[in-house]
This record gives sequence, C-alpha cells and structure tokens, in this order.
Amino acid sequence: MNEMMRAALVIARRDYVASVWSRTFLLFLIGPLFPILFALIFGSIGASLDQKATHPTVAVIGSAVERDILSHAHRRLGARLGDGVLPDLWIVAPAGPLAAQTGALLRDETTKVVAVLTDPLGRPRLTGPENVLGDIRGNLSLIVDQARQDVVLAHAGGVPPPVAIVLDPVRQSAGNQSTARLLTARAGQLVLVMLTMILAGMLLSNLIEEKSNKVIEVLAAAVPVDAIFLGKLIAMLGMSLTGIAVWGSAATIAILGFAPGAAGLPPPAVGWPAFIALGVAYFTASYLLLGAAFLGIGAQANSVREVQTLSMPVTMGQLVVFAFASSAVSDPNGATALAATVFPWSSPFAMLARAAQIPAIWPHLLAILWQALWITLIIRFAARRFRVSVLKSGGGKRRLFARAGVKRPRRATT
Repeated sequence: MNEMMRAALVIARRDYVASVWSRTFLLFLIGPLFPILFALIFGSIGASLDQKATHPTVAVIGSAVERDILSHAHRRLGARLGDGVLPDLWIVAPAGPLAAQTGALLRDETTKVVAVLTDPLGRPRLTGPENVLGDIRGNLSLIVDQARQDVVLAHAGGVPPPVAIVLDPVRQSAGNQSTARLLTARAGQLVLVMLTMILAGMLLSNLIEEKSNKVIEVLAAAVPVDAIFLGKLIAMLGMSLTGIAVWGSAATIAILGFAPGAAGLPPPAVGWPAFIALGVAYFTASYLLLGAAFLGIGAQANSVREVQTLSMPVTMGQLVVFAFASSAVSDPNGATALAATVFPWSSPFAMLARAAQIPAIWPHLLAILWQALWITLIIRFAARRFRVSVLKSGGGKRRLFARAGVKRPRRATT
C-alpha cells in the first residue's frame, strides 16, 4: 500500500507540474472569465433595454383637472412603492367619440399603449387585451382610489401629509434570516455544481493523448496501474484547487474594489469560516466522487470523438444530481433532503445547503465520513475498470499470455 501511494504521488506530482507550468493552464484560468464578463455586460444592457421596452403605458382620456389629480396620485404612490411598479400614465384630452378615440389610441404604433382608461374619477372603464388587463388592473385601481381619496380630502379641508413612520431597525428577524439563508444555500449549491461541472468533466479526456502516444503503457510497466489512476486523480484535484484559489482571489479583489456593497452577503448558519471550509471539503468529495467515475469512463474511450459522445450523458447526469439536491433546499429536514444527503453523488450539494441553513456541525462530520467511504469504493471500482482499459491498449495481452505460460511455436528451420 505504501509503495502504491508513493508511486501515485510521483504520478500526481508529474501531472500537476506539467499542467500548472504550461501555457494551457493560463488559458484555463482566464477562460471562464470571458463568458462571465460578457454575461454581466450584455445582461445589464439587456435588462435595462427590456425594462424600458416592456414597462406598460396606459392612456387615460380625461380633462385637465383629472390629469392633475391622477398625476399627483401616481407620484405619491410611486414614491412609496418604488420605481417601475406602477404603469406609466399618458393622459390625453377627449377628442371626438370616446369609442373611436379609444380604438385609435390602441392602434397607434408610436405611443404603444397597452390599454386605455376612460372616465377615471367617475365610472372607470379599462379597455385592452385580456392578458394585459389582469396584470395592470390592480395597480390602476390603487392610482384611481388614491386620486378619489385626494379629491374627497381636498373638499373636506385638505390632503394630510404623508405619514412619517419611525424606523426602529434590529439586527435580524426569523423570517428575514430564513429567507437570507435559503438564498445563501442555493448560491452555494450553484457555485459548487458549476465548479464541479467545469473541472471534473476534464477527466473524461485526460488519458486520450497518453493512450494515443503509448505513454500510458510506459507508465504501466513502471508503476502499478492503480497508482496511475490515483495519481492522475490527485493531480487533477490539485490543479482544480489551484484554479479555484486563483478565481476566488480574483473575485474577492473585484468585489472589494468595484462593488464593496456586494460583500455584505447573508451569512450562513454555521458562519463564513466554517462554511468556506465545508465548501472546500464538499467540493473535494464531489470532485473525487465524480472524477473517479469520469476517469474510469474516460479510460474506456480511444478517441476524442468517443469522449464527445460520452460528454452529453455525463453532463445530463450531473444536472439530474444537482436538481435532486436543489429540490431539498426548501425543506432541509424533509424526506427528500434526507435522501439527497444519503445518495453519495448528491450528498455534497445537499450538505452544503444544510450548512447555510442549520448551525449544527456534527451532521457534516458524519456526512464527510459517509462520502469518504463511497469515495474509497468508487475509486477501487473505477481503478479496476481503468486497469482493464490500460491492459487492453497494448502490451498487456503479451503479459497475460506470458503469465499463463503460453509460448509461441518456434519456426522450423530447413
């Protein structure tokens, strides 16, 4: 066992140094930054454009007095409810028959009103598509009610000033804390599954080059095949942790430098130091669980085309596992959460979400031991499949024949 671990560490050091001190690793580090950067830029641009394009505008046919009253009510409610909650009002003066003017406003391509409100302070009538009426009816009712109350209060002696509510802030409340921890749990799961999908998937193609140029056979002749498997798995884990350290440092610097307000994320139940430590532990467990399986599956492939064929079902399997673990976040003590915790491949995701929601530490110690047991079993099984694949790739058959004592017949001489 000591000899195999020593050989595995030699293989791991060889692969890690060859990977990290290469130009490809630099491209590997900066590669994910471009999609994230472009997503943020185009997402912010698209969100602002969509908000302007989809915010509804309602035409109101009314007099100058009604225009002033409705505009005042709209401003008062908008100041309290926030920007973008109420539909915009475009108040036009009556011109000709009411039905004809309503139809003309709805057909006008320049104003793009979604509905028309008539007789707002008398018997209001809202005209427009059925799906739009249900969306804006409640907010328009608030505006009309506020306008009518302002009229009544003005006749009674004046509109009272807005009520100034005295704020008495506290550090936390149970409902707010539960919601915040739920968001932290889902964010932690999302980061974990993204890192695992990006990094563990590379193990599928890890052996293609070495199998094609027969390097794997040279290694198999020098060290045990199980040591090659374990060494490559350790090397890829080390390279992945190095990448995560670089990405995490860059993200921390970017947040503190450009968006310091974003650093105030909702704290998890176990606290940030324990949550980060558990995140590293669960990423390691998830990577080894998936990576051992992927390395064993990828060892069966003999070409890049076969790896590409395998990548789709592997990715779909990861998404199914993530969906299973994500469904348990809303009820961490339910039957689904228990099943996700017990199932080895979803256990790291479910337990990381639990760390964000429940402060107890001892379940994580049991979960890590449970995952370590499955890591051992899966590595042993995948290493066996790996051994079979390597021995098929070249001189393994001659070793098997020689071990069985089979000799080739000597050619007769004349």
